Amino acid sequence: MGIAELIIIAIGLAMDAFAVSIGKGLSLKRIQPRHYLSVGFWFGGFQALMPLIGYLLGNSFASIVNDFDHWVAFFLLGIIGFNMIRDSFAKDDDEHDANFSFKIMLSLAIATSIDALAVGVSFAFLKVDLWLAIATIGIITAILSAIGIKIGNIFGTKYKSKAEFTGGVVLVLMGIKILVEHTCL
Repeated sequence: MGIAELIIIAIGLAMDAFAVSIGKGLSLKRIQPRHYLSVGFWFGGFQALMPLIGYLLGNSFASIVNDFDHWVAFFLLGIIGFNMIRDSFAKDDDEHDANFSFKIMLSLAIATSIDALAVGVSFAFLKVDLWLAIATIGIITAILSAIGIKIGNIFGTKYKSKAEFTGGVVLVLMGIKILVEHTCL
């Protein structure tokens, strides 16, 4: 898997964190540097950590499923992507909270990075430079989260569902690409 594909996957994975960051930005009257650092650290850090954990889990049983690994990657990316697309159409009844406490940010970071865990499992079945992948995912998520908090502060919830939808489509398309490459070539 090349850097361009890693960047596309990273952007797709970052969309949940981006959407939550928009929500956090909505709650702030004035953004301070600590807000950018908080979302970047929490969301970027967990988006980088979860694929590593997923890879380690997937690697432990990769030899067992080597003959159908492309189907596993397709299935995982497809499920994650379709869930993100479905969530993009759901009504957002969440109140936007300006709380950046440890407990709140930890729970949000875990919730927005579960899909990255599944992607990490699929990395175990693909030729991926793991360290490059987790660095790319973490950095892109941190940057997009910081951008999201600013957008939320300026524009509101207008772009939240579009970001989730786009991220879902990207992940589904990457899953299809992996399946086509392994079954047609």
